[in-house]
Amino acid sequence: ELDSPRGRIYLIKDMLENGRPADEEVVTHIDRCLSCLSCMTTCPSGVHYMHLVDHARAHIEKTYRRPPLNRLTRNVLAAVLPYPARFRAALKLARLGRPFAGLFRALPGLKPFAAMLDLAPASVPAASPVSRPGRHKPDAPIRGRVALLSGCAQAVLDPGINEATVRLLTRQGFEVVVPEGEGCCGSLVHHMGREEQALDEARRNVDAWTRELETDGLDAIIITASGCGTTVKDYGYMLRLDPAYADKAARVSALAKDVTEFLASIELSPPSAATGLTVAYHSACSMQHGQKITRQPKDLLRKAGFRVVEPREGHLCCGSAGTYNIMQPEIAARLRDRKVRNIAATEADVVATGNIGCMTQIADRAGMPIVHTVELLDWAFGGPMPAVLEESRLRA
Repeated sequence: ELDSPRGRIYLIKDMLENGRPADEEVVTHIDRCLSCLSCMTTCPSGVHYMHLVDHARAHIEKTYRRPPLNRLTRNVLAAVLPYPARFRAALKLARLGRPFAGLFRALPGLKPFAAMLDLAPASVPAASPVSRPGRHKPDAPIRGRVALLSGCAQAVLDPGINEATVRLLTRQGFEVVVPEGEGCCGSLVHHMGREEQALDEARRNVDAWTRELETDGLDAIIITASGCGTTVKDYGYMLRLDPAYADKAARVSALAKDVTEFLASIELSPPSAATGLTVAYHSACSMQHGQKITRQPKDLLRKAGFRVVEPREGHLCCGSAGTYNIMQPEIAARLRDRKVRNIAATEADVVATGNIGCMTQIADRAGMPIVHTVELLDWAFGGPMPAVLEESRLRA
């Protein structure tokens, strides 16, 4: 019961209303929460569990002293993942640590480091020019102007996602700007309870986007990782008590759009490539539960000429959940295996999703390549075939 949303709410209520510090029981059950937010989708009374559990995590961070190895793991994640240069260096060093993964897995306190090594890719893509501040103008007459969140982990793990986004949007007549000064959305540290670090990252992004708004204007802020989108859309709430940022943050949150949400709101040119592929669409929790975006990605894929199938139990999490697959590797692995069995049963040609965490978690375990939804749309509307599909066809 205490690992259910209702049980966790009882623990949070008891802890906060009585003004007492977090204890081991509370921390155990809050740490096991995925923050998949499916409880908010199904709750008949509209309880905003996301804000409750975020508040509890911040209270835990302030009042509870974690075991040394747990503190070390969390400090490493907070110091590395939100910073692309550090993250890139860490992934390259992972090749040296991979032979020790079995040893780490045998020691309870070091299991998260084994999970990190398991998740690290065999090679790291080169940094993309799209990740640097700049402007990308369309060849056609300009229909509008949008900002693109370049992000942190995604920009390192798969820069092709943002490259496909820029190609597709500029072909559709939109100028795309990557503003100077923007960076990690803050979600990774926010869900660790590191409230001040998360708010600092939010303020930095709000400042960067506000400068663009007040100069040449913006029609939208485009986000290609749904976990980031859920957090950016919550900036208005996160900064509501900051008089210097409350109004600016609310304005930014109102402009934030997932790339598929934005594409579904504009008139697209006809697709130029008939692929004939069957796509298993995996809806990330942060997309379907966090942002309530369920129809648009599938409609866009169908409009682009793909046959879309949906795996069974599509409402369940794949186990990625930010840093959950690192901090809770056993539970995450069970969720991953259940998810990939359902995806494999579709017998599709490719998996599409809108979140880099899900892509890393699932990888090719379902027996088919996995790509970001926008990469398939870019291909169908005149861009190149996604690299992972090319590689898959060459292997076949």
